[in-house]
Amino acid sequence: MAKVLVIDDDGAIVRLILKVLSGRGHLVVVARDGKSGLARVASEKPELVIVDSDLPKIDGAEVCRNIKEDPATANVPVIMMTPHYVDYYGREETLAPNAIVVRPFTREVLANAVERALGGIGPRQAAQRRAQTAY
Repeated sequence: MAKVLVIDDDGAIVRLILKVLSGRGHLVVVARDGKSGLARVASEKPELVIVDSDLPKIDGAEVCRNIKEDPATANVPVIMMTPHYVDYYGREETLAPNAIVVRPFTREVLANAVERALGGIGPRQAAQRRAQTAY
């Protein structure tokens, strides 16, 4: 099980992501805007962040940049959700999201993007990995 932070202000999208990821054994925490999302990154220490590109207060690109610039969170993978493909990769690569999911998306597309972002492992393997590295 991985802890996944979802930052999105669309309740329907949040409910879909909660259903898909919790059904696969992940723990999902939610923030409704970019500013509270960054605060939750610091307090929750997620293993993955899924962020909408269009957020109130701080947009998704800025949230991603903040996560990637902070040495404490730079290695946390970020999946950006967007209504259309945006070439974030034209920017400094280290500040770009690890993956982009274009809405609308299917449950399978979301689940596959999450699995890839978590290193190709499912929730059971993630829990086993954490148990092996816990002191």
